[in-house]
Amino acid sequence: MATVPKTPPSGKKGPTPISAGIVSRFDELANLPFVENRPTDATAQTLRDEMLFQRATQTYLWALPLINTLGMKLGSEAIFGAGYNVLPIWKKRLDAKTLITTPNSDVIYSMSYVDLDEDGPLVFEAPPHLQGILLDFWQRPIPFDGGEYFGDVGIFGPDEGRGGKFVILPPGYKGPVPSGHYVYRSGTNNVFVFLRAFFNDPKDLDPPVSLIQQSKIYPLYSKGAGKPMTFPDGSGVPTNMLPRNDATAFDQLKALIDTEHSSIASPDWLGMLATLGIVKGQPFNPDAKTRAILDSAAKTGYKMSRVISSQSNVSGRSFLVYPDRHWLNPIADGTPMNITGSFRDTNWTRRDGGYIDLNARIWFFTDYYSISPGMISQTPGKGARYAIAFVDSEENPLTGDNNYRINLPPNVPAANFWSVTAYEAENASGLANGQPYPSLGSHDKPAQNPDGSTDIYLGIKAPEGKQANWIATPAGRGYFVILRLYGPTEAAINKTWKPGDVEKIQAAKVYG
Repeated sequence: MATVPKTPPSGKKGPTPISAGIVSRFDELANLPFVENRPTDATAQTLRDEMLFQRATQTYLWALPLINTLGMKLGSEAIFGAGYNVLPIWKKRLDAKTLITTPNSDVIYSMSYVDLDEDGPLVFEAPPHLQGILLDFWQRPIPFDGGEYFGDVGIFGPDEGRGGKFVILPPGYKGPVPSGHYVYRSGTNNVFVFLRAFFNDPKDLDPPVSLIQQSKIYPLYSKGAGKPMTFPDGSGVPTNMLPRNDATAFDQLKALIDTEHSSIASPDWLGMLATLGIVKGQPFNPDAKTRAILDSAAKTGYKMSRVISSQSNVSGRSFLVYPDRHWLNPIADGTPMNITGSFRDTNWTRRDGGYIDLNARIWFFTDYYSISPGMISQTPGKGARYAIAFVDSEENPLTGDNNYRINLPPNVPAANFWSVTAYEAENASGLANGQPYPSLGSHDKPAQNPDGSTDIYLGIKAPEGKQANWIATPAGRGYFVILRLYGPTEAAINKTWKPGDVEKIQAAKVYG
């Protein structure tokens, strides 16, 4: 994502010539010699290596939601420990020391990873007023018995924020279902538990932290007598929870497959994994040459995901939130009855063809993680509204070398709060800019203009008198920004309110 091609607001691009070098490489493969209508030894070896590389690269892209989740799980467990009873909380907010895909520094985060294969069905006890999501390892919202809810617990769940006991069942579970529990049936043995709690005053974070610490997770059959819960503090702790972009991604997939139900993937994709040597219950010990190819494939797949994730038009559909702006969102145009828009569901299945929209899914899990109906609710005052900007108003990639301004018109339509956060262009983690958090929002009470609008400034140095409205951007670093509206009201949903583009400004206009 180091460079983003200029893309007009329509999302259309002119023809891009293929470099002679790429054509020559394709031609070289296509014209490898056969002798007596058979591949030579050298041709056969070249094509075997190429086939492994191509299959591994496409497997990486297909498995990106899993790789995204595994990066979080293994990165977290390496620092904070593993187990259903370990629930890390970023008690002083999540800063840039935690490397993770597009984190939100303006809520209190807590994330855990549980294994139903190891521990059996689990119970999650949620306190009142919590916002939580239960996701399988594809990050699909786990369906609730009755079909009305998917993944959401707490505020957007069947308990409607009153709290309660949620039982999480593994694939194919046929045992008894306890009464008095909300029942969720996971499509994978491994489950991602993602919790948020909100604060009103960034100087007083004890209430949301204490709220999450009332949560409990324990095996269903232990009748509440599981291991004591631990809540390690993740704030300020260097932790790499990003998706891996080397051969270890395939090691992680192998370890996951060994703990999973056969429903983790279709027979075709289980077969594709098998061509890489990844088969449940069998050794995975690639030799040095194979590992080198897998390493290159992971690096290439990772970079391909970054190309896809900066596009404004994916799978024939524009991700532009507003036709005259450059803000993007892959789920921008949902309705109350059809939360992700007219063409797919939260599992990324196209309604018009019944297939997984791979590029849309890749886009999402490069730039985001986790999704649920509650989070993208189109009911005024509920859920959240996101808009992401990779380019400025002139369609140039955002860079720390420039000064920018984002104008937010008066009466920002967010019942809960709004924020603007900067992220590293290459890995989508929080921008390490020397400030406590790479974000600025309504909690920070930035100064307003006389007309009630708010200007957010981005650049190396704060404009004179504008420190309260400034997000620092290191020189020579590409980045992007996300505008979040939590509890978007009607003006956000019907788009009668819309933010200005990220506008490049001359230093003289800012600094005098």
